[in-house]
Amino acid sequence: MALSRYSFSSRTSDSNGKEIIGISKVSYKLYQAIEGGLLSYSVHVLEEGERLDYLAGINYGDSGLWWVIAAASGIGYGLQVPPGTIIRIPSNITEAFGVLV
Repeated sequence: MALSRYSFSSRTSDSNGKEIIGISKVSYKLYQAIEGGLLSYSVHVLEEGERLDYLAGINYGDSGLWWVIAAASGIGYGLQVPPGTIIRIPSNITEAFGVLV
């Protein structure tokens, strides 16, 4: 089972005691690591019909890790990425998780 983006999230509660899970910090940390040259990555131009979960399955063996590619690429919502979008795929998933802790 893959690590979820929620594994690295901050957890707080609202005024009613309902848990709020914030994942924007996780995405930002991963994006900043790519931008800062802390993680190696490959570049891929998204083709018609390709999705981030498909690329995650090919590159990491787990389509559930689509969020890593989305975060590394600065994409907020990974399900509607148009063809021609330049995608950055972290080369080593273990190193990518390492920058999140």
